[in-house]
Amino acid sequence: RLSACGEHPQAAQSVGINVYKYRWAGVLISGALGGFGGLIYIIPTSVSFHGTVNGYGFLALAVLIFGQWKPVKILFAAIFFGLFQMLSINLFTIDTVKVWLEANNKVPLAMIIRIMPFLITLIALSLTSKSSRAPKASGIPFDPKGS
Repeated sequence: RLSACGEHPQAAQSVGINVYKYRWAGVLISGALGGFGGLIYIIPTSVSFHGTVNGYGFLALAVLIFGQWKPVKILFAAIFFGLFQMLSINLFTIDTVKVWLEANNKVPLAMIIRIMPFLITLIALSLTSKSSRAPKASGIPFDPKGS
């Protein structure tokens, strides 16, 4: 029903679905989930938060596009990109990687590892963005009269 309210709200209304109710529910649920995600992001960094989100907004949009606006696909896309984000941060804690990076300090490997999530995101989007499309009525105000 929520998908119908985003794709073709007049058709949803014609079968008796309250489009306003479902759209508001969608906005409130997505806002709550976004706030929950922000809370999860800020809690571990609350001691040293510097007011930046390090490109997570870009990754969030990429997850939405890569997940093709489908909740299950978005979940898997978020796990996919989150894995690379986690690797780019935690790879430096492995002793073997630290020794290897110190031995090869002429090449900016540490920087390449840090930008890995963004490179993977760009590659994934360039390969899959043609098949992804937003809901047809996304961003268009609903007119109950159908004009």
